[in-house]
Amino acid sequence: MNLIASLLCGLLFGAGLLVSGMADPAKVLGFLDLAGRWDPSLMLVMAAAVLTALPAFALARRRSQAILELPASRRIDARLIVGSLIFGVGWGIAGFCPGPAIVSLGMGQWQPVLFVAAMLIGRAAYEVVEHLRQAS
Repeated sequence: MNLIASLLCGLLFGAGLLVSGMADPAKVLGFLDLAGRWDPSLMLVMAAAVLTALPAFALARRRSQAILELPASRRIDARLIVGSLIFGVGWGIAGFCPGPAIVSLGMGQWQPVLFVAAMLIGRAAYEVVEHLRQAS
């Protein structure tokens, strides 16, 4: 039952990304282009996402058994800042972030394939670095 619920949630999320335009890199880059032809329409999508998530996070904080895995730390450190910068630069260059890139794989274009491959390589590199860091 959990697997079916997860599948349905993923399909709903993917459909929302497609309908909202988040899977269209040109639309995302237009939103990020504050100095040029800025397209503010994705701000409404982001606001709706935040408003939708707030009750779920509030519920998760009150439960003794986890539904959502909340971050263990609230500390802002160099690793968080560098990771955020890398994410933001990648989003600004490619017009994709992980969720929409995976949704876009079904569109038959090479750009999301390249982005997802780079994302997986970056994830693997992180795992190697973390393993080496913990071993020393």
